[in-house]
Amino acid sequence: MDKSAIILAGGFSKRFGSDKGLVPLVNKPLIRHVLDAVSGIVEEEIVVVSSKEQAEKFAKVLSVNVKVVVDKSSLQSPLVGALTGFEIAVGEYALLLPCDAPLVSRYALSLLLDLCVGKNAVIPRWPNGYVEPLHAVYQVKPALEAAENALKKGRLDMRSMIERLRRIRYVSTLVFQQLDPELKMFFNINTPLDLKRAELMLNPEKSKRGRGFTSSF
Repeated sequence: MDKSAIILAGGFSKRFGSDKGLVPLVNKPLIRHVLDAVSGIVEEEIVVVSSKEQAEKFAKVLSVNVKVVVDKSSLQSPLVGALTGFEIAVGEYALLLPCDAPLVSRYALSLLLDLCVGKNAVIPRWPNGYVEPLHAVYQVKPALEAAENALKKGRLDMRSMIERLRRIRYVSTLVFQQLDPELKMFFNINTPLDLKRAELMLNPEKSKRGRGFTSSF
């Protein structure tokens, strides 16, 4: 086994009043959309949550083959979730993804994995320099060490981990645009309106039929 997927699902969304990863989109939870995208391209699927209560809820809707693990720290941040996932991961390389990106592209993820050989990380980067650390692939051991060092310094942001890594390959989002023309892979669900937009993106025909739609959100 050399490839894992770590999906961060520990956040509780006040806008939805529930665990965001369990919010339904086209008849299945957001988390399932992300898991479907990584299925078949990794050998291990890990979902990181923030509490035992969350773990129990997620376990009810996920396959028994998915590992559901609880954050090792009560501090809620993507870096803590990443560290927890890296500690559990068996693969040499791991995709790190958020649970609220249901339109993530399998082809783009496959490209990230193809590019990661010999690198400590492969991270998408926008033309303005902004990077996407939660749509990236990391070599597990160096990333785990970098995450631990960042947390020891009291840092909770992903950038602090990345700054401690060497041999990073940044890939322009223009490259991913050839596989995902509208870059839907980076679209995150943060509000009920986002959920509606994602539904329309998944069902373009419905979008055409509903051009007179006005949101009540």
